[in-house]
Amino acid sequence: MRIKLSDHFGYKKLLLFTLPSVSMVVFTSVYSIVDGFFVSNFVGKTQFAAVNFVMPVIMIIGAIGSMFGSGGTALIAKTLGEKDSKKANRYFSMVVYLTIIVGIIFAVLGQILLTPLLQLLGAEGEMLKYCIRYGRIIIALIPAFMLQYEFQTFFVLAEKSNLGLIITICAGLSNIILDALLVGVLDLKLEGAAIATVIGMIIGGFIPLIYFAGNNGSLLKLGKTKFMRKPLLLTALNGSSEFITNVSMSVVGILFNTQLMKFSGENGVAAYGTLMYVNMIYVAIFFGYSMGISPVISFNYGAQNMSELRNIKRKSFILIGIASVIMTIAALLLSTPLAALFVGYDKQLFDMTVHAFIISAFSFLFMGIPMFISAFFTSLNNGIISAAVSFSRTMIFQTGCVLILPVFFGVDGIWFSIIAAELGAAAVSIIFLIANRRRYNY
Repeated sequence: MRIKLSDHFGYKKLLLFTLPSVSMVVFTSVYSIVDGFFVSNFVGKTQFAAVNFVMPVIMIIGAIGSMFGSGGTALIAKTLGEKDSKKANRYFSMVVYLTIIVGIIFAVLGQILLTPLLQLLGAEGEMLKYCIRYGRIIIALIPAFMLQYEFQTFFVLAEKSNLGLIITICAGLSNIILDALLVGVLDLKLEGAAIATVIGMIIGGFIPLIYFAGNNGSLLKLGKTKFMRKPLLLTALNGSSEFITNVSMSVVGILFNTQLMKFSGENGVAAYGTLMYVNMIYVAIFFGYSMGISPVISFNYGAQNMSELRNIKRKSFILIGIASVIMTIAALLLSTPLAALFVGYDKQLFDMTVHAFIISAFSFLFMGIPMFISAFFTSLNNGIISAAVSFSRTMIFQTGCVLILPVFFGVDGIWFSIIAAELGAAAVSIIFLIANRRRYNY
């Protein structure tokens, strides 16, 4: 059953339409999770901590692809809703070409600046050496990583989300198989894990590029364009919330690692890394849903179909609420087996990880609310409010909580800060939603 952006959406159609997007983002998250599993179990605890330490730096660079993808999708979908497909494809081509150019620039700069940046963040000795060995290989192919993030949203907009899902699954499976071969069998250690990851990135980033450059029969096709200042600025502004979210999450991850090194050393960083793998999957589910439904919101906003806009908003909150409860219960039940999967070889580290899981699991009750509301305003082409929601969630609440609570509660304060930050962000985002309901008539 082909679902169009102009359709009326009930619960079943919402789930069917967004499922490929959720799956795409989840499989993209598999990269660092699979690397972490094989490095932790086949290479060592210090190398595992190094992967977790350098990954936020890599994600900051990759966030540019998310910004262009989300912001460009909002603008292109709105233009399609206004029945101007030629202009929409010029915008699409401009965004993709710009991403490639920016990606190449950051790949070069990343090689030069990685070592001093890691030293500035506190990496030293063996940890620094391992971070550089892993990070330089990933950063060399960062254009593919950025394109992969971007094309996830464009496949949804092109009404080809199932094809996007197939490509993402192929990328994820190649990463898993190559990790098992290069790390588990051939013992190539960190270099093997990094090579497995970049091959998956190449599949996820460059195959869609070839697809959209050909006669693909979708709503989008790469072609001639020019760099247009106003649409480009609007794309960056619309996508600024997703950029801020990804950058801020990485900055917060770096801050968490710094605090944990201070309070509990490498064990704390390793425990947080395991916790973040589960967090990445949960974030991917909420982000994937928001990403999947965003083109529909933008299309209906461009077509001024406000009744459908209200329908999508209401049903989305119900689905997110149900998912939040289920995911929280699942996190509590799976805390012990998941900790055993990654760090079961070290009793002290295992106990710390289970304890952290049980405390932080309750944050999943609130996580989906600000993520959806931020994406909702991006879809309405209001990047300012969307960015404000994202900024408050990460840089204000998460940063503030992780700096303040450990002063009073030690390491437990770090785990409790995750709950406090998500609760505060949910409250602020709801205030933004209520304050703007008359402006947008949703």
